[in-house]
Amino acid sequence: MNMPNILMETSAGYASCRIQDSLMQQRAVLCFGEITPEQADSLILQLFYLSAQSEQEITLYIHSSGGEVNSGFAIYDAMQLVNCPIRTVCVGNASSMAALLFAAGDTRCILPHSEVMIHDPLVRQISGSTIKIKDCADLLLQIRANMAEILARRTGRTVEEILEKTEKETTFTAEEAVEFGLADQILTDLTGLPRPRPIA
Repeated sequence: MNMPNILMETSAGYASCRIQDSLMQQRAVLCFGEITPEQADSLILQLFYLSAQSEQEITLYIHSSGGEVNSGFAIYDAMQLVNCPIRTVCVGNASSMAALLFAAGDTRCILPHSEVMIHDPLVRQISGSTIKIKDCADLLLQIRANMAEILARRTGRTVEEILEKTEKETTFTAEEAVEFGLADQILTDLTGLPRPRPIA
């Protein structure tokens, strides 16, 4: 992700810094773009760092079409481990593993024109022996069950209801996401959310 720099006025004059660093001081982290092992490493370190600093709420902004399953689960587990609440904010799109991370927030806010999409885990290409293919299928079914259990717990829906939606790839508008239990509220302004500030 191309992270822009911003010009901030400090006690020592003007300084250039990444907007991500400024938001970090406000306990806000970004999950933008594809969920990769590298992004998971970065997000987990940021969550652990902020959790060690304070028990105040962390805001996790999400705009992602999903990505690597193991990386997504690693971020999810880290979210469960930290000792402070996490508010997730869907900005534009939270799909696949990103939808699971969004739903995992203690408070889930979604912007009016954002969407959440859930679906069964996908396999892009597979080859090999019959046993290898069966092992891959068994693993995908286990991942499917794990994701459905998490989403059911987070939405108040049954596992069967979740699987019915993931089987055919379902996209929710902001209103539908709130109704289904994937989100808590539609955010119409940024009052109370972290904003960039000068870095001392």
